Amino acid sequence: MKNLLSRNKISLIACGFIFSSSVAFSADTIDSAFKEGKVSGSVALYGEKHDNKDGVKDSGFGNGQATVAFETASFYGFNAKAEFKGNLGLGQIEKYDRSGDADSAFANNSLMTEAYLKYAMEGFSITAGRQAIDLEWLADYNEAVVAAITAIPDTTVVLGYSQRKAESGIDLSEDFHDINGNKGVYVLDVKYAGLESVEFNPYVYSAPDAVDFYGLKTTITTDYFGLIAHYAESSVDKNNGYEDGSIGHLELNTTIADISAAVGYIKTDKDGGAAIMTTAGDNISPFDTGNRTYDPDARTVYGSLGYTIADVELGALYGVTTYGIDDSKEKELNLTASYPITESLTAAILYGDVNEDATDTEWHDDKYVLASVEYTF
Repeated sequence: MKNLLSRNKISLIACGFIFSSSVAFSADTIDSAFKEGKVSGSVALYGEKHDNKDGVKDSGFGNGQATVAFETASFYGFNAKAEFKGNLGLGQIEKYDRSGDADSAFANNSLMTEAYLKYAMEGFSITAGRQAIDLEWLADYNEAVVAAITAIPDTTVVLGYSQRKAESGIDLSEDFHDINGNKGVYVLDVKYAGLESVEFNPYVYSAPDAVDFYGLKTTITTDYFGLIAHYAESSVDKNNGYEDGSIGHLELNTTIADISAAVGYIKTDKDGGAAIMTTAGDNISPFDTGNRTYDPDARTVYGSLGYTIADVELGALYGVTTYGIDDSKEKELNLTASYPITESLTAAILYGDVNEDATDTEWHDDKYVLASVEYTF
């Protein structure tokens, strides 16, 4: 599941961020490394309003956020970064909508989201500490050690271990919590782009005494169309009450002038589905909510359109997920718009409409609006 508006999506692209095999700037002394460091951050206002159905009270809240980050210059290949986020409640419709209990959006009003030390040399980097990660099944902020090898032509090999993670953006803030108890999760992720217009991404994850899963994602990009073909399977420790599962994803997309379009199909197996794979993050579901996408025996069909006019980016996404032995349906519509008021100031809005067939469930019908204004520096 992904918030199309404002989850502060983390970018960890091959050969970028922690995978970089070269250092952008360097210093001669430790003092110079700090003096030549970079300060970045953002200031944002955010609000959301939910028109709930099925006897559930309407909900919503407002939030203000400030983010400040500092990254040193490189000193003999080493550099460090720290990032802090502070949040301010701007009201809520019902008690605990924003904060105050375990189901609230904000478990804290301040969080150190990043605090890492990185060493980089030609063809290799390693990062230890709190860091932003965006792999297929490992995302958000993690207390982790991640190494990236780019010495092999057209190939990025990522080896990592994460013990704790948190999700933090302008619309929510979790505390760091254990992954798989205190045993964490290991990952091997390989991206190979040696063939023209094609990238292969095989991967393996292992959460000791819980689950192992592996998959292959193939991405084809041409001048006229793009294709994503992705399949993953899980092998579950039988003592934890889950079943082995699998998920497949196929998407065809295209961009012509200022118009983009995509159609896709996602299917899970009838036994375990893919929910256990999403424990530390996910990237398959295209929806803002997508409650049922990873359930056992879930079949999702979706389509999206995007259009840019006068610098306004418009998007529409609609999908239907059929699931369960009675073929219940969850339908979701996402409409988005964003506008760069200036180079650094952006306004965005999302309208969501989720229609849920089943009534004996924690999920319910929901129509909602999310809006934000954010200045970055």
